[in-house]
Parts: sequence; C-alpha cells; structure tokens
Amino acid sequence: MVNKRPRASLGSLAFFALALVLGGYFTFSAVQGPYGLFRRAVIEAEAEGLRAELTLIEADVQKMENLTRRLSDDYLDLDLLDEQAREVLGLIRADEIVIR
Repeated sequence: MVNKRPRASLGSLAFFALALVLGGYFTFSAVQGPYGLFRRAVIEAEAEGLRAELTLIEADVQKMENLTRRLSDDYLDLDLLDEQAREVLGLIRADEIVIR
C-alpha cells in the first residue's frame, strides 16, 4: 500500500503568499506610513516645541500689556514715561551731564 500525501494546491499557496505580502504591507504602513508610529513621534516632538514657543510668546504679550497699562491714561508710571522720552526723543534733564 502506498501512502499518498496530499500536495498543497497552487491556489492555497498563492493565497498564503498574498496574505503574507498584504500583512507585510500593512505592518510597514502602520510603522512608517504617513499616519504611522514614526510620523506620530515627529508630530508630538514638534507640538512640544510649539508649546514651549507659545509659552515664551505669552510671556512677551504679558510684558507688553503691562507696559501698555503703565502708559495708559488711567495709570501713568512717571519712571516709564521718563525712560521712553529719553530713549525715543533723546531728552535729558538740565542737571545731567552726557558722557559719550
């Protein structure tokens, strides 16, 4: 009696090859594609940098708002007004000596 072993058909071999190729493709896309894990890491690093930049800009805005409030009609800071007049207009007081 001869033991006959069933051979894999060409169709099933093609099916498993196609499944392997598709699995590899989707795995590659999930890791390195435009919406993959590496792209997500880049976007998160960029977002962290932008958050730090936003914090600096907000600090600058608060500083400018403070200076604006100090020069407003409701609140006049004479020291700041004196500093601005000296810087912008080049004014000095009569009792000062200018050294260049």
